[in-house]
Amino acid sequence: MTETAVPRVPDEDVAAVRAFNRFFTRSVGVLRPGLLDSPWSLTESRILYELAHRDRTEAIDLRRALDMDAGQLSRVLTRMEANGLLTRAPSPDDGRRQVVLPTAAGRAAARDLDERSTTQVRGLIGHLGPDGRRRLTAALAEVRRLLDPPAAPAGATVPAPASAPVLRGLLPGDLGWVIGRNGALYAAEHGFDADYEALVAGVAADYARTRDPATEDAWIAEVDGRRAGAVFCMRDDAETARLRLLHVEPGARGHGVGTLLVDTCLDYARDRGYRRMVLWTVSVLAPARRVYQRAGFALRSEEPARMFGRDLVGQTWARDL
Repeated sequence: MTETAVPRVPDEDVAAVRAFNRFFTRSVGVLRPGLLDSPWSLTESRILYELAHRDRTEAIDLRRALDMDAGQLSRVLTRMEANGLLTRAPSPDDGRRQVVLPTAAGRAAARDLDERSTTQVRGLIGHLGPDGRRRLTAALAEVRRLLDPPAAPAGATVPAPASAPVLRGLLPGDLGWVIGRNGALYAAEHGFDADYEALVAGVAADYARTRDPATEDAWIAEVDGRRAGAVFCMRDDAETARLRLLHVEPGARGHGVGTLLVDTCLDYARDRGYRRMVLWTVSVLAPARRVYQRAGFALRSEEPARMFGRDLVGQTWARDL
């Protein structure tokens, strides 16, 4: 059997990574018998997290998400089932597979762990000011980017998620990505011409040049460490926020990414004292419209027009906050 070649990396670089691992594991207490002073181990806690953030989970999906040996996973699931945290049953699609579902006690344990984790992280970074937190989150995102497997070729879609989407703020290069992906996606899916990409570029440029950090923000959604969507919250006037440039990569659709982005935008606008939120879209973007409707937006006006190389119907949607 051929052995995998080990890359040649200087000893001092290896030592630096190992030292950080020791520092971080000590800081978050993962070596204690129960994670976050709970009755559950790190492995059990990760399983509870995955189950709580999926509508339906098969054991094989847990194996992939957690990179666990099948035998080890089976033993942990058996122990958790005995403790009343989950149930297992044959999949209705394939009896050879197991569907794993959290019980009410399992969901309660997942919520408790989530609250404990949030409290712990707030304590860990609470001494940092806004600038320090931005530097920290940017550094963490860079670590993930550097350690992740090589990215898919430009324009490739995001694979079906193995874990829940997460949001972060903008980093250098994200505005260009938003412009490029909007232009490419809407050209491929709806036949929009370069006018649409020019519109997106103008919005992104306005945001970069004139953004008020106290009242405007933007977020990138990541799935499995890769960019999967974006949204911008921008100021119309003192009482009105505008949701702009929502997009979700094709491979990440149907997994809650759009809903998470819109809900985050709404929560941010409420926190900043806005009384309403508006958005403009076109009627052919049906998936986005469904997200807006679920979030409580209502159609206020629409008007047919020739734009982006097509005959379209522009729509204004709004909701009170």
